[in-house]
Amino acid sequence: MTTLTDPPTRPLAGINSLELEITGKCQFACVHCLSESSPQASHGEMTPADWRTVITDAAALGIRTVQLIGGEPTVHPNWQEFAGLALSLGLHVEVYSNLYKVHDEWWDLFTREGVTLGTSYYSDDPAEHDKITGRAGSYARTRCNIREAVTRGITVRAGIVDILPGQRITEARAELESMGVRHINTDRVRAVGRAALPGRAPAFDELCGRCTRGRAAILPNGDLAGCVLARDFPAGNVRETRLRDLLGGPVWTALSASIPQPVRNACTPDDSSDCDPASTIACDPAYDD
Repeated sequence: MTTLTDPPTRPLAGINSLELEITGKCQFACVHCLSESSPQASHGEMTPADWRTVITDAAALGIRTVQLIGGEPTVHPNWQEFAGLALSLGLHVEVYSNLYKVHDEWWDLFTREGVTLGTSYYSDDPAEHDKITGRAGSYARTRCNIREAVTRGITVRAGIVDILPGQRITEARAELESMGVRHINTDRVRAVGRAALPGRAPAFDELCGRCTRGRAAILPNGDLAGCVLARDFPAGNVRETRLRDLLGGPVWTALSASIPQPVRNACTPDDSSDCDPASTIACDPAYDD
C-alpha cells in the first residue's frame, strides 16, 4: 500500500538529479566561473531551513541524486548537515568540490556509502592550473586530495574545461588517469557567468542540451533552473513555491520545450559527449541513474 510519504515510482517531470548550488562563496575566482564565485561572494538568500525543505521534497518526489555544488559547497557551514539529511532519506549525494581544503574529519563523510566526489582539473602544469583558478597553490592541493580520495576508495569524477589557448587538456586527463580517476569529462568553456561574451544576451545555445531532461538545479537565491548553466532562465523560486508545483508547472514545461536537444552526431574535439548544446561537467551522462 502506498502512503502519502512514499516517493513516486517515477520522479516528477523525469528529474533524477538535482543540483543544489548552496553557496556562491569559493576560495577561487576562476576566469570562466559560471556562477562568478569568489571569496567575497555570499551564501545567497536560501536559509538552511529552505535547503532542508528542498532536500526533503526532492526525496518525496522520487529524485535519486542531489549534488552539493557552489561556489565551493564545503565553505557553507551546513553542508555536512545537508549531505547527512539527503543520505538519511536514501538519496545519492555527490559533493562537487574544488578539493582545495579538506579537513580530516570530512573523509568520514566522503567515504560513506552513497557519496561520491566531483572536482574540476585544468592542467598538469601547476602554473597553468593556478592561472585559471586565480589561486596560487590550488593545483598542488587539489591534486593531493584527489590522490587521497582515490586511495581511500572514494569514487571521484573530474571535469576538465578547455579555457586557455594551448591548454594541456590531454596531459591533464593522462595525469588524472595515472592517479586512478576513471570518470573524466572534457568540455569547452561556455559563455555563461565570467565567460559570457560582452554585449551578448544569454542564449539557449550555451546551455546544457540535457538541462531539464533528467536534471534540475536550485540556485543560491532559490531559483529553479534547468541546470546550473541555465541560471539566466529560471522557472520560479522554491522560496515562494514548493518544488513539486514548480516541476509540474507550465513555466518548467515551456522551458524544457525551448532547450534544443543534444546533437550527438555533430561532435567536435573540444565539445563534451553531448555536443552542441552540450552537457556541462555537472551533466555528465556517465552519472545518470
